[in-house]
Order: sequence, then structure tokens, then C-alpha cells
Amino acid sequence: MPKNNIFVCSNCGEEYNKWQGKCNVCSEWNSLKEFASTAKDHPASKNIPIIQKIEDIQISKTLRISTSLHEFNRVLGGGIVPGSVILLGGDPGIGKSTLLLQIADQQKNTLYVSGEESAEQIKLRHSRLKLAKTDLKILTEINLNNILSAIDQEKPDLVIIDSIQTIYSEEYPSTPGSIVQVRECALRLQQFAKEKHISIVLVGHVTKDGTVAGPRTLEHLVDVVLYLEGERYQNTRILRTTKNRFGATDEIGVFEMKDGGLAEVSNPSELFLAERQTNVSGSVITSLLEGTRALLVEVQALSSTANFGYPQRKTNGFDVNRLQILIAVLQKRVGMNLANQDIFINIVGGIQSSEPAIDLAVCLAIASAFTGKSVNSKLCVYGEVGLSGEIRHVSNEEKRKKEAQRLGFDKFITGKSLKKIIGENLSV
Repeated sequence: MPKNNIFVCSNCGEEYNKWQGKCNVCSEWNSLKEFASTAKDHPASKNIPIIQKIEDIQISKTLRISTSLHEFNRVLGGGIVPGSVILLGGDPGIGKSTLLLQIADQQKNTLYVSGEESAEQIKLRHSRLKLAKTDLKILTEINLNNILSAIDQEKPDLVIIDSIQTIYSEEYPSTPGSIVQVRECALRLQQFAKEKHISIVLVGHVTKDGTVAGPRTLEHLVDVVLYLEGERYQNTRILRTTKNRFGATDEIGVFEMKDGGLAEVSNPSELFLAERQTNVSGSVITSLLEGTRALLVEVQALSSTANFGYPQRKTNGFDVNRLQILIAVLQKRVGMNLANQDIFINIVGGIQSSEPAIDLAVCLAIASAFTGKSVNSKLCVYGEVGLSGEIRHVSNEEKRKKEAQRLGFDKFITGKSLKKIIGENLSV
């Protein structure tokens, strides 16, 4: 059987017959890698596919698999849809295996497939987390055909593959974790899940820029893409979705890492504000909307005179390009001289926010840090800042206000000019 060398883009998974410097699909340079593949003839199928009119298709009510973790169910839109494929990504050591082992322990008829750990290691984690279930089925295997045979024999309702980068198929002559293996194994598992009506959760490693390792087509094959985020040496973990064919993509789940595993945080606002210091310059509280839930977070700013060269602009949880725009508005519309100031912004709690409602809090925090004057500890602000210095209203203001009032905040700022707001609250 003839062998042909193919070149696969490591960024998007596009295949080429010969090497070239730039991928025509994703425009990445030097991303093509060579693989040896066996050419196979695929005869036409004798089965004629069935064509249906859309008016003849009957919609059946799908019952979701509800897990014991309500925060996990919230992110998925109510639970796991039978026959769906879920991709869970996250940094090493962030808690992906811990989260899935907790879910598997509470679900009936679950098969946990591990390609990275031995059965003894999984048992040790199970004991350390003090989980109660004793009939959880464990399979340590990396051969895809053996895994599919075991799933077909056991017929579980939920299968967890930890991780997709360790699985390989003998039909493709490349090592586990390669672009071809990851893509083809995920495709086989996706087809198997739809055919057998079995839910499958795939664990995926992430690259340095925070995306799932392997071809981007991996994210297109699955139904749901989840990311578990958070600082490795902090306790807060945030589960968010970037793709969900069965629900919204703006919900987040908040967990706290404890000795017994990941514990749900039913009131994230109290957690994010637990260590807040009052009467400190550069600290402002804002209300963010994540899905159907309003969250109160602290925006911190630090301003210091630049000793030499171009002043620094650093952010954690906020877009640095948006920060540059807000600094320009403060200089032009408010008259604050920030040209020689190093400015640092931090969203406490590991929250990543791109919502325009945080603009006003960032501007107030910068002004507070620059002047050295603190804002009212009972003040909660939210609003989009325009280039002319006006404050624009944001969506669901009433929901944001109710969440702030529940935690004791009684002062709010509505649409005014940015110069007037800073003048009233900082006396500048």
C-alpha cells in the first residue's frame, strides 16, 4: 500500500501535499508539520442516505443528565445532553481531573478512561477526596479500538477520556498527541457518541496562549468547549464555556479548591470581596454580568511615576488596549496628566472581563490611585465610558443594583460626565 507524506498545519489542521511557509487558511507562518500517512481507497457505500423534509422531522424532548455540581450544570445550560461530546481544557494542575472524578463519583453507570494515570493513582485521588462511590468503573488504556470495544461492552451513560492527547489509533502511523492522532481519535469518538447515544467528556491540554492543544478543528468536532481557569496557587477556579450547542455561552461556574476537591461557590460576590480593604486608594467595586448572574468584583489600580522610558501599562483580567483608550479619555476629557505614570490594573479573583460596564470602575480606580484619595466604601459603579467622556448605560442595571444592595452597597452612579463623577467622588 503506497505511503504519502502530508503536511498538516499545527494551528488549524489544514492538510497540504507539499510543504510551504504559510498556511493559506489561518495565515500562520512555519506551522506546517510533516506526517507519513497511508493512502486508503474508500469505496462508495451501498447504503443510500435518507433525505428528510424539515417539516417531517419530529423533535423529541431531550432529558439532560444532571450532575451533583450545580455550578457545572449552570455552565452547560442545565446538565449533560445524552450523546453530546464535551471538551474540557485547562492548565496542568488546575483541577480538571479532580472535577471530573467528582462528577463521575456521583453519576450512575460512568466509565472513567485514563491514559495518563494508573488505576492505583486514580484510587489514591479518590480516597484523598473522600468520595463515597465504590462501583466507579476505571479503564487505563490508550488504544482507541480497545476503548471503543470496552465502551460498547459496558454501555455506560457517561464516558470520561483523560486525556484526548494520550489516545492513539493504530490506523494512523503517528505518535499519540500528534495533530493527526488527536483529530482522528476525536472524530471517531464523536461519531461513536452520536451513534450509541453516549455522552463523552474529553480532557484536553492547553498551549501557552491558553487554547486547547492540537488542531483547531478539535473544537469544531465537539458540542461543548469548557475551560477551567484560575491561578494554580490560588483557591478560586472559574469554569466558563466558549461553545455550547445546547445553551448559552456566557454563564460561568465558580469553585473553590479545598482538601476535599472543588467546592461550589453559591455566592461568588462574597468570595471576591472577602479580603477587600476599605479606605484604600485605587480600589473600586463594580458589578459584572456573567450570564444570568451579577457578580461584584473589586477593580484595583496602581499609579507610580515612570523612572525612565515609555510608561508601562499592565493589566490582569482586563484588556490592555482598552486601558490605553481609557487613559487617553482621562487625560483629554478630565485633564489628568498620566503621560509619565506607570499604570497597573488588577481584577481581583482571577476574573477575566471584557464587558464595557467595567470601564467606569477602571477610570475611577486610576483616578483614585493617581490622586491618592479613596472612594466611598459603599459605592458600586458600572457604566461604559465614551470617547467624549460621557457615561453610557449598560444592560440589566436593576439586576446589578439588587446584587450590590444585597451586600450592603447603597451608593450608585448613573449616567453623568466622567469629569463630573471624578470631581464629586475624589474632589479633583
